Amino acid sequence: MNVLLGVIFHFIGGFASGSFYIPYKKVKGWHWESYWIVGGLFSWLIVPPIAAYLTIPGFGDIISGAAGSALAITFMFGVLWGIGGLTYGLGVRYLGVSLGSSIILGLCMVFGAIIPAIYYDFNPVAGKDTFSAMVGSNWGLTIIAGLLVCVIGIIISGKAGMMKEKELKTAGTDPHGAETSTEYKFGLGMFVAIVSGVLSACFNFGLEAGQEMATVANEAWKAANPGEGEFLYRNNVIYVVLLWGGLSTNFIWCMILNARNKTFGDYTNKKTPLLKNYLFSALAGTTWFLQFFFYGMGESKLGNGPSSWILHMAFIILVANMWGLVLREWKGVSKKTITTITVGIIIIILSVLLVGRGNSLHI
Repeated sequence: MNVLLGVIFHFIGGFASGSFYIPYKKVKGWHWESYWIVGGLFSWLIVPPIAAYLTIPGFGDIISGAAGSALAITFMFGVLWGIGGLTYGLGVRYLGVSLGSSIILGLCMVFGAIIPAIYYDFNPVAGKDTFSAMVGSNWGLTIIAGLLVCVIGIIISGKAGMMKEKELKTAGTDPHGAETSTEYKFGLGMFVAIVSGVLSACFNFGLEAGQEMATVANEAWKAANPGEGEFLYRNNVIYVVLLWGGLSTNFIWCMILNARNKTFGDYTNKKTPLLKNYLFSALAGTTWFLQFFFYGMGESKLGNGPSSWILHMAFIILVANMWGLVLREWKGVSKKTITTITVGIIIIILSVLLVGRGNSLHI
C-alpha cells in the first residue's frame, strides 16, 4: 500500500509540474520576466513557509537549530539548481527544443537519482540507500532498469519532437515559454546541456543536504504519533531554505531582464488586466510548488531517494507530453511522428511500472 500511495503522490506532483505553466498562458500584456518572477515569488518565497507552517509545528525552530553548514549547502544547491533552470534555454537554443530538452532532462534524471546514492556509499546515513546496495540487489537493479528505460523513452520522445519541428517548422520555446531562435551548434550546445542537466539535478542534492532538518521534523512527529509510520510532510521544512536559493538566482536574472528590456512598467501597467495577471501568475507559482509538496509525501512512503527522483521526473515528462497531445500541439504532423511520440510515452509509463516494482521488492 505504501508503494502504491508513493506512486500516486509522485503522479500528482508530476501532474502539477507538467501543468503549472498553463495559467501563465492567461497572462496578457506582460513580458516573460515579469510574470515569471511574480509566479516565482509564490513558488519560492510565499507558499513554502505557509506549507511548512501548516504541516510542521515549530518549523522555524528546526531551521534555526540546524547546523550552519547544512543550511549553507542546502541554499547553495538551490542557487545552482536555479542556474540550471535558467541555462535550459541556452541548451534549447543551440540544440533545438526536442534534442536539447531530451538531453537535459535525461541528465537531470540520471544525476539526480544516482549521485546521492553514490555519495552515501562514502558517507553512510541510516535509512539512505547506497548505489552499491542497489546494484547488489534485485530491487535496486529493477529501479536502475526503470531509469534506463525512462532515458530511452526520453530519447524517443525527443526524436518525435525533432520530427515535429522539422515538419511544422515552428519557433522553439524554452521550458518557461519564452521564444528561442535555434542556432545549431552541437559542441557548444552539448556543453551547455550537460551543465544545465547537472545543475538542474542539484534540487535533489539540496534535498539530501537538508535531510538533517527533515529528520528532526520526522522524529518529532513520530514521537507524537507512535506507530503511524513516517511523517508525510517532513520535506516541507527543507523547501523553505532550498527554494530561497532558487529565488535568489531567478530574481537577479529577472531584474536584469526587466532593466535590459525596460519592462518594470509591466507590474503597474493599467492597460493590462493587472488583477488577472497577478492571480494567474500566483496560481502558476503555487501549482509549481505543489509538485514538491507531493514529492515529499511520495518519498516518505517509498523511503528511497533514487526511485522517488526517477518517478518525479518520469511523471513530469509523461504529463507534459500528454498535455501536448490534449492541446493538439501535434496537430498537422505525420502518422509516423504521432506513432513515435506515442511509443515514447508508453516506454516512460513502462519505466514507472519498473520503478514501482523495484520499490515493492525493497523490504
